[in-house]
Amino acid sequence: MKFWQMLTWMEPDQILEVARFAEEVGFDGVMLGDHGVFPRDVKAPYPYSADGKPPMAPDSWYPDCWATIGAISAVTNRLRCGVAVYVLPLRNVFEVARATGTLAILSGNRFVLGAGIGWMKDEFEIYGADFHTRGKRFDEMLDALAKLWAGGMVEHHGQYIDFPLLQISPAPEQPVPVFIGGSSPVAFRRAATRAQGWIGAGNMPEEVPAILAELQRLRQEAGRDQLPFETVIGLKTAPDLATFQRLHALGMSGGVSYPFTFTAGKHSSLDDKKRVMEDFARRFIRPLAVG
Repeated sequence: MKFWQMLTWMEPDQILEVARFAEEVGFDGVMLGDHGVFPRDVKAPYPYSADGKPPMAPDSWYPDCWATIGAISAVTNRLRCGVAVYVLPLRNVFEVARATGTLAILSGNRFVLGAGIGWMKDEFEIYGADFHTRGKRFDEMLDALAKLWAGGMVEHHGQYIDFPLLQISPAPEQPVPVFIGGSSPVAFRRAATRAQGWIGAGNMPEEVPAILAELQRLRQEAGRDQLPFETVIGLKTAPDLATFQRLHALGMSGGVSYPFTFTAGKHSSLDDKKRVMEDFARRFIRPLAVG
């Protein structure tokens, strides 16, 4: 079983050393969070909490994903880097294609594009992007990204994205893996039919078997069940070896070490974070290293 250390909301000046240490103790990858902007007054309800209140605040740290992942890949050798999740329909498809393709090249294909449609309507309004068509634009962006990553002269003529023959160079040697986030039936289908993985937003252990079964059913229905597919699932309960073992046997391929806000405190030292990671590695990564 693979494990990812979440870097969301942590002190930016500690990220590179935390990533180096995560690689050292056996984490498979690290993941950042993403928001383009965070308004002082958020009107949109957060969909992953019972009261609709988000766990982050306007002063929560969201360093630029691409710059940060580039730096992480430069100081590590094996560690994969991703985003949980990048608000894709908020952005320009050409800028995303160029940045992610370059990251794939410079990291030796260790970059994973974790992407979702976004939940904060306020953010879309500030960007001047239509919130209500974000799902359709997300799907069309995936089509356009696949073409742009392939290299050479490509064109696209869709409902939301239209461009003539053009080329973004250099192109990655292989398509960038896409892990899709979201807990709706549409998100499950999108991940199963269009992506190489699914990222959860926090689930109770008893919910996971049904999610895995649904993803497998949808992949079989699409004729994609023979292709590699990963699940990165953060559990809402305290980490437990027996729970990880049971869910891994059912097909859960990736677990999560929570953001340090929850494990070491909102503000913690580098040594505190290293202790958290070493403890997690001792209790879970090493016992589950096989498979």
